[in-house]
Amino acid sequence: AKGILLVPSDSTAIVPTVKKARAAGVLVITLDTPLDPEDAADANFATDNFKAGELIGQWAKGTLGDKAGSAKIATLDLTANQPTVDYLRHNGFLTGFGIAVKDKKHFSPSDSPQIVGSDVSSGSTEGGRKAMENILQKADKIDLVYAINEPAAYGGYAALKAAGKEKGVTIVAVDGGCQGVKWVKEGIIGATSQQYPLDMAAQGVEAVAKFIKTKEKPVSKDTGERLVTDKPVAGVPSISVEEGMKLCWG
Repeated sequence: AKGILLVPSDSTAIVPTVKKARAAGVLVITLDTPLDPEDAADANFATDNFKAGELIGQWAKGTLGDKAGSAKIATLDLTANQPTVDYLRHNGFLTGFGIAVKDKKHFSPSDSPQIVGSDVSSGSTEGGRKAMENILQKADKIDLVYAINEPAAYGGYAALKAAGKEKGVTIVAVDGGCQGVKWVKEGIIGATSQQYPLDMAAQGVEAVAKFIKTKEKPVSKDTGERLVTDKPVAGVPSISVEEGMKLCWG
């Protein structure tokens, strides 16, 4: 192998293995999820996950308006080990919403009393449903839901609906897969930040091929993120659901 394209599920634990591969002359490029530290790989081709979270946070704040300062927030995160993609999206959302983050490489409900519950979802619909059920056991009211991705968001919505508490709740997420954009169209999710994994993979393959031919190592790239919603907020750049459907994946 001359090059490895890697999407790490644990962005810290795999670093020693990546170090061995690079020491052997193998080019290692991370896709979607940077390592921690990011420069442990030769390059990272991914969405700027913090910016993606920031966009949905800004949109949520603008959408809620005067109610934003008192909104009760639930977060449906990824996994307990908090890989980079997990804390970057979460903390980007809080920053965009106007909540100060205490630890840039960690997330916690203690960042704000507005966060009435957080749980991990594994990024799945079933995980999102179970996480929201757990949160609802201690939270009597939820106004805003942040989700790591759209499947988790839909699971959270399903749990809210089963409890008769879905009305008036604003839900935001990150990913922009075709099913997720359809949920935005249906009004289940208010807005999502769309990323472009096909671009990540294609550019990664091109970079490895170039490295094999020229030994030139690539530099990290932001492969793009766009807010998808049919309810735009002034000052927050976004595209329509129709346009999001043309760019979606999966």
